[in-house]
Amino acid sequence: MKILTFSTLFPNLEKPGHGIFVETRLRHLAAGGQVEARVVAPVPWFPSSNPRFGDYAKMARVPRHEVRHGLQVAHPRYPVLPKVGMNLAPLLLAQAVKPAIARIIDEGYDFDLIDAHYFYPDGVAAAMLARRFNKPLVITARGSDITLLPQYPLPRRMIQWAARRADAVITVCNALRDEVVALGVDAQRVTSLRNGVDLKLFQPVERQPNPEFTLLSVGHLVAVKAQELIIGALPLLPGVRLVLAGDGPNRAMLENLARDLQVAQRVTFLGAVPQAQLREHYGRADALVLASSREGWANVLLEAMACGTPVVASRVYGTPEVVAAPEAGVLMAERSPQGVADAVNALRAAYPDRAATRRYAERFSWDDTTAGQLRIFGDVLAQRHAQAARVLSC
Repeated sequence: MKILTFSTLFPNLEKPGHGIFVETRLRHLAAGGQVEARVVAPVPWFPSSNPRFGDYAKMARVPRHEVRHGLQVAHPRYPVLPKVGMNLAPLLLAQAVKPAIARIIDEGYDFDLIDAHYFYPDGVAAAMLARRFNKPLVITARGSDITLLPQYPLPRRMIQWAARRADAVITVCNALRDEVVALGVDAQRVTSLRNGVDLKLFQPVERQPNPEFTLLSVGHLVAVKAQELIIGALPLLPGVRLVLAGDGPNRAMLENLARDLQVAQRVTFLGAVPQAQLREHYGRADALVLASSREGWANVLLEAMACGTPVVASRVYGTPEVVAAPEAGVLMAERSPQGVADAVNALRAAYPDRAATRRYAERFSWDDTTAGQLRIFGDVLAQRHAQAARVLSC
């Protein structure tokens, strides 16, 4: 079986952590040998790679082609238009990528199926491309593409159109599946396949007890991750320190907040940390805290648990499906500094055995997810072949 994975959420040489969850799932799928995969991961066009342009320059420096973990990845450019771009994004993306896909087919990789990730604009563009190249389509919903973007009328209609055009829809948790079905998609075509965790990469490390109870937050410093709630909880948690792994536009605001609350000496900003180095930080922490307002399936939760570190997390979308036992951690009663503090105190009062936390994470290998993908892809291709046979027999 040959698939073409399509998403703007995919790592590249300049941004190796961007969309790493898409790459990780694909790597485990391809490792079984039953699927051959190529990747088209478009990046926004920008005219200059001069460092003074910051992240925009990084986009310009992304190579047109690269090989990652044995996967051939193409990075065609697509235009992004300010203000009006949101509604035009799927069409612009599809038009820009069409020549790259045609070239892949001409070069001999005539794939069987498009495996698209994130519904908007990626999934909508993928539906246009699937129609253009007459290929079956499977779209995976991953979070805000379903929990946030359908609030806008035109994106909502386009997401619904793409979902109807898709041969199957995958969601990363049951809560997202319910949201997709609520959009009017036939429930029989929507399957929940949760993400797994790399149990070899994320393992317990040798550790010494911390002199202060240490919280770890891992994620981009952006509004949806709400690290300000964790910093805001520190005045309510004397003797507790916080380590933040990640970078983003909210860093200055968070640093100022820590100073204003007079807890700056208890907060450490690590900046962006490569995934391969996260194990040491997970292992040294006493708890991972995730205060997000939206999450499909937060990989950092399982990564921490696989290292033996229990979690404190907000009760949003797929998170209760991840944190579903005392050895996994504690869910906040409310998303507020007080809610964070109460949950941390509850965890400390009944702190689980770290070996039990690791055993809990071992239930979430990638094997079941890979088997589910193979089943869905196989069923889609079988249905497509059956339809073609009926047409020929008429």
